[in-house]
Amino acid sequence: MTADSRPVRTRYAPSPTGDPHVGNIRSALFSWAYARANGGTFLLRIEDTDRNRLVETSLEAIMESLRWLGIDWDEGPEIGGPAAPHFQSQRLPLHQKAAAPLIGKRPAHPRPPRPERLDQMRAAQAAAKQPPGYDGTCRRLPREEADARAGREPFVVRFAMNKEGQTVLTDMVRGQVVFENKLQDDFVMLKSDGYPTYHLGVVVDDTEMEITHAIRGDEWISSAPKHIQLYEALGWEPPVWAHLPLILGPDHKKLSKRCGDTALHDFRANGCLPEAMINFLAFLGWSLDDHTSILSIDELKQHFDLARVVANPAVFDIDRLNFLNGHYIREMEDARWCQTITDWCERDLPVSVKRPIVPAVVESVAPLLKERTAKLADIAPMVEFLFSYDAPEFPVEMLVERVGDAATAVRVLDVALTSLDTVAEADWAVANIEAAIRDMEGPLEMKLRKFVPVLYVAEMGRPQGIPLFDSIVLLGRERALQRIRTARLRLG
Repeated sequence: MTADSRPVRTRYAPSPTGDPHVGNIRSALFSWAYARANGGTFLLRIEDTDRNRLVETSLEAIMESLRWLGIDWDEGPEIGGPAAPHFQSQRLPLHQKAAAPLIGKRPAHPRPPRPERLDQMRAAQAAAKQPPGYDGTCRRLPREEADARAGREPFVVRFAMNKEGQTVLTDMVRGQVVFENKLQDDFVMLKSDGYPTYHLGVVVDDTEMEITHAIRGDEWISSAPKHIQLYEALGWEPPVWAHLPLILGPDHKKLSKRCGDTALHDFRANGCLPEAMINFLAFLGWSLDDHTSILSIDELKQHFDLARVVANPAVFDIDRLNFLNGHYIREMEDARWCQTITDWCERDLPVSVKRPIVPAVVESVAPLLKERTAKLADIAPMVEFLFSYDAPEFPVEMLVERVGDAATAVRVLDVALTSLDTVAEADWAVANIEAAIRDMEGPLEMKLRKFVPVLYVAEMGRPQGIPLFDSIVLLGRERALQRIRTARLRLG
């Protein structure tokens, strides 16, 4: 029975060496969606055999990222399953058992690791302008000498690649990809500490866990000939391969796992909604059709198909993500939106702002925020001015920036005081405030857009924000006029 005729089993197999980033989370999403669309099983496996690079908090960060996005696993940590254990470091006997029959045969040979010789080899290759790679010296060691050295020195086990002909990868995204075997290097299967390298570990564990479809990033395509030849040497059936397209930045350079801007927790911390991130990641290399751009997670797991994944690189467009985030904010139910505002104000407002956050104020400002918020982290800075008597601290120069000089800013504030003072407490409504401020254009001989930043700064401590007229009403007559007087005094 071939992999594509069995019940679908996919996996996400991250290494706990740092926080998950958008590239490997995209792989997790596509693997999960494919399993869900085909009534299959999705596994989470932790590939923790690189003991030197383990990060203690990484496992929880991985699982929390998946939970946040709504990507649930059927087998894996905290759940178990028939293919347990799901930590690669707990599966060493399986890896060593698989490697044992290959040692001493053509496919594998023991090799005492001599770092100084490898360094010399790489230096010589660089000097000769040759591509770096293992030169196969250990292939030529007599078996007796290799066994003797392995008995007295730490050793690794290398897989001896077939150097004749070609290795062909049949990929669901890229079709057939041909590799010339003469260009392939022997590679380490088992390290000197007994742990497998990625290449042996992924082949053994995917087979033992009956993975039918290996969906992973494009960066692993160069490893495909190693894995294919390992499957052949072991006599095992490989999974169906699908290598997802690269994700490029706006500058069309490859995104890096170590780039903080692409760590998923950064987006969450800055106020990205999970619905927006799912929608965004889904379209990094895949599409439902030629016109759909808004997609829910339920629609994704219903319609996802690897046949619509393209090989061309996808561009990570932060403006697109912000647009989607704004869309899902505007779609939010009012009760959830008010709670979201409260939560983010509690998180981000400075300690000088009074607590608790008044629900009536939140309900009043919620409709204004909904149309103007792209990231939830923008909420607190936009509403901070509402939660204290005086305006938030600001550099006095901000009053002058948009009008050119202090004398003009003083005139704006004086005319504003005169104009707004004519509006009685009982008439303190948006329409009347707007009329009073627009009437300032005549005395100032200046268009509204020119002088209105001065009033924004005086009232809110920033040159822009939620609508000025509504904000002045929310502040109330006494606070709004007092803030203009305070700004006037600061200008002298």
